Amino acid sequence: MGKVSKATKKFQSKHLKHTLDHRRKVKDHNKKIQGRRGNKSEEEKRNASLTKEEQKMLKSAKEEVFKDMSVEDFFAGGFDVPKETKAAKKLRKKTEDEEESASSSEEEDMEANMAQLAEKDPEFYNYLQDNDKELLEFKSSNPLDGISDDDEDGSKSDDDGNQNDIAEERERVDGNKLSESEKVEVDLKLVKAWKKDLNSLSIKLIRNITSAFKAAVNVNKEGLVDEYKYAVLDEKAFHELMFVALKDLPEAIQKKFPYKISKGVRVLPSNPTVTKIAGILKSHASTLITLLHDITNTETAALVLHSIDQVLPYFISHRRILKELIKNVVEVWATTKDIETQIATFAFLNNVSREFKKSILDLVLKTTYSSFIKSCRKTNIRTMPLINFQKNSSAELFGVDEVLGYQIGFEYIRQLAIHLRNSITTSTKQSSKTNPAEAYKVVYNWQFCHSLDFWSRVLSIQCNPEKENGKESALRQLIYPLVQVTIGVIRLIPTAQFFPLRFYLIRSLIRLSQNTGVFIPIYPLLSEILSSTAFTKQPKKKSTLPAFDFDHNIKCNQAYLGTRVYQDGLAEQFVELLGEFYVLYCKNVSFPELTSPAIIALRRYIKSSKNVKFNKQLSNTIEKLTQNAQFIENKRSELDFGPTNRAQVDQFLSDLSWEKTPLGSFVSVQREVREEKARILRESMAEEEDEEEKNTNRGDVSDMDVEMSDASEDAED
Repeated sequence: MGKVSKATKKFQSKHLKHTLDHRRKVKDHNKKIQGRRGNKSEEEKRNASLTKEEQKMLKSAKEEVFKDMSVEDFFAGGFDVPKETKAAKKLRKKTEDEEESASSSEEEDMEANMAQLAEKDPEFYNYLQDNDKELLEFKSSNPLDGISDDDEDGSKSDDDGNQNDIAEERERVDGNKLSESEKVEVDLKLVKAWKKDLNSLSIKLIRNITSAFKAAVNVNKEGLVDEYKYAVLDEKAFHELMFVALKDLPEAIQKKFPYKISKGVRVLPSNPTVTKIAGILKSHASTLITLLHDITNTETAALVLHSIDQVLPYFISHRRILKELIKNVVEVWATTKDIETQIATFAFLNNVSREFKKSILDLVLKTTYSSFIKSCRKTNIRTMPLINFQKNSSAELFGVDEVLGYQIGFEYIRQLAIHLRNSITTSTKQSSKTNPAEAYKVVYNWQFCHSLDFWSRVLSIQCNPEKENGKESALRQLIYPLVQVTIGVIRLIPTAQFFPLRFYLIRSLIRLSQNTGVFIPIYPLLSEILSSTAFTKQPKKKSTLPAFDFDHNIKCNQAYLGTRVYQDGLAEQFVELLGEFYVLYCKNVSFPELTSPAIIALRRYIKSSKNVKFNKQLSNTIEKLTQNAQFIENKRSELDFGPTNRAQVDQFLSDLSWEKTPLGSFVSVQREVREEKARILRESMAEEEDEEEKNTNRGDVSDMDVEMSDASEDAED
């Protein structure tokens, strides 16, 4: 038993007795009120109708009957009732007379009602005489009056004889199970007849088609097959029924009862028949959800999604069904590996979100984001393309309604900021319940990094100046908090083990700066790694490890730390990201001033560094930065306006392609080399997958050969 709180003890000592007394008084008061209102039992009502003398007689009769009798004497020798006194006999006779008069009055009332029926509705009265004469001759009676002691044995035998029949009927009714003989087998001929009858649509036909299709879809589910009226066993009949239920039926319903278009949104017509159809389609929604679970190819997915879109206005008012449908469509979007199915599901979500903004958009945005977060928990080279597709497609949906997108984005970015703050404060509080050494794991994981990268894609797409077209997007206000959270995550643990995470988030910031036109100071985040032990110390470990994959990892394992392989990988990443950052401003009029601090710092580092390979890469990059600065200075010397003329400054070198600048040509070559490496890696992965499939098939064939040889040996024996 748990410990009693102080408040409970205080209540028991001061208020418990008063509370219990108050409850007793209220209970007694309610009983009195109930008695006044006439809520009495039959015996109390009968006693209340008696006079005072009769009540005294009744009381004295009870006392005389059971006077001077103990409980043992009463139960001894059976149930011989004592003799009845005169007062009790007189009272019993009066009660019987009252019951007889009541029954006779009921019979008279019944006869009067039948006479009125004969006058008001003679046709119905004649119908009762011909078909149900017993009802006209009805007399009130007790159903137990006809049972005598002699009939008792006979009734028992009848009950025993019908016991099995009653049990079977009860099992059929209560269990909702139909025997095979009661079911209607759906064949191809019946389906074609239904399809033909769609021209003259009826409620019964809609119910038959949806019921048969539901039975066909759930044919493999245990415990559900016996509940359905129809049975679909023929494969051709099933395929034909699927097209009738998913394609022909919605078209027939729309043709018979076309939607009303109000501000570009489909609305149901006001018709009693439409209300009945909505009730049938509400049950049909469970079949559509089951089909979404079992989608195996693009054709089926397109057919089901098209059917849902055709009847979606019938589900708008049913929030629970709508939520389940969207949830299952998003699940297909988040889990399928077929590109065409991905596109089909995204097209469905995009169309319904734009049509039904008020009803569906909020649900779609939150469901897609949560599904994306769940699916990106496991990230590798195989799952990364699907995750990137989910990011880009979901980011497009946030532009349907920028105000709603801002509200949802603010909420989720705030959650990310709270997690980061908790990680920082927990790591500094040794008295925290959680282990301070493990606090960073809440932030340093793939889900958190993918979330930051996702919001950078959302803002990059929706806050692009070309898309905004002079009108600032509501989502632009989220750029500053997102950048602050991302920089805070990068600098949370500045060790060489988490440099892959740093590079991943820096790429996210570069994309955001490139598409929104917002300047983000990225060079300091890069230059911090030059002072780490990964560069200052000579690598001691000699290993034959393959090159570290920075694109699909956010943490370096212990095997790579301190090795030449990891140091070379860090140098390549540094040079690549340095060029990607400064190429954003390769045509900017202030490029020379922007690159001067970086060029000076890198030249100083080269003088103190002993890594010859890395120094050569840095010298090459510094040379390209210097050439681009001189190129801008030469172009700038030809201008006839000052820095205060913002319109002319923004138009500086606007007609020149960035690839034709010295730094732009250098970065474009880097990208081509990197894409070629990624292509070779993808091809090698595809070859490995093919080899695995071949080995699996060989294993199956070898197992089959073993089984065949075992079977032949058994036959010979």
